[in-house]
Amino acid sequence: MGCVGVVDTTFARVDMGGVAVEELKNFMPGAVVKRITVPGIKNAVWGALKLVKEGCDAVIVLGWVGPTLIDKYSYLASSIGLMQLQIATGALVIDVTVHEEEGGGDERKLKEIAIDRTRKHVWNLVQVLRGDLTRYAGKGLRQGYPDVGEIV
Repeated sequence: MGCVGVVDTTFARVDMGGVAVEELKNFMPGAVVKRITVPGIKNAVWGALKLVKEGCDAVIVLGWVGPTLIDKYSYLASSIGLMQLQIATGALVIDVTVHEEEGGGDERKLKEIAIDRTRKHVWNLVQVLRGDLTRYAGKGLRQGYPDVGEIV
């Protein structure tokens, strides 16, 4: 794998981009990792496109969504844009999002969710690139929360 991009935002309350870069370097020590930070999720598509144009084969986009309805609409628009980017470029784009209300008002829990979700989605990205994620299909894996396991 040549290059993996990381897009994160200043709107986020946890340095998910730093976590992603660290994890990528652990999983893929020979890969080039490029990072770009944008103000918010509405700018994430631009950041991901920039990294794809700079030669990244895959990009992980780390977004943080506030609690208001307008925040949810902004996320929806960004997510659709990221899907369109995948279609247009053929590059893998992993959309990782933390919704502020997930912590239930507990900032420590919210930080744990953000870090866990970032780490697990980096692992997902690496497995997809290696062609090895299929063996985990139907296993009830979760990002940001404990795995629930498959129904047997």
